[in-house]
Amino acid sequence: MKTKIVIDTNVLIGALIAKQYSANRKLIELCLKKEFYPLINNTLFTEYEDVISRKEILDKSIYTESEINELLDALLSICQWVKIYYLWRPNLQDEKDNYLVELAVAGNAKFIVTHNVKDFQRSQLKFPKIQIKKPQEII
Repeated sequence: MKTKIVIDTNVLIGALIAKQYSANRKLIELCLKKEFYPLINNTLFTEYEDVISRKEILDKSIYTESEINELLDALLSICQWVKIYYLWRPNLQDEKDNYLVELAVAGNAKFIVTHNVKDFQRSQLKFPKIQIKKPQEII
């Protein structure tokens, strides 16, 4: 079985705006090749859509808006949609990131992949089976 992961929005954005090949882009490629099994829910999907459509992201991206939408569609086609029935409140430093932990728990993910590792390490509620890693640490 492929490793289940949750991809924080900052990793997806990093893949879109990096001028050179990056760990962010490599991770997305590996997901598209089904080396990893990304998890998603409505909250993360909505955040992806919101952020990738922002003018500042489109201006910085090496891809056109059409290419970005194609990439997102391709990524979503291989994601496992997860319904969250019970909300955990890990009380992260950035409260808006709590849903990533909830998604990882509900989907039995091995990793949350983010550039904000420190924010997740200060959680009041710990889930030892879920590792918080940067893209370059798992590819």
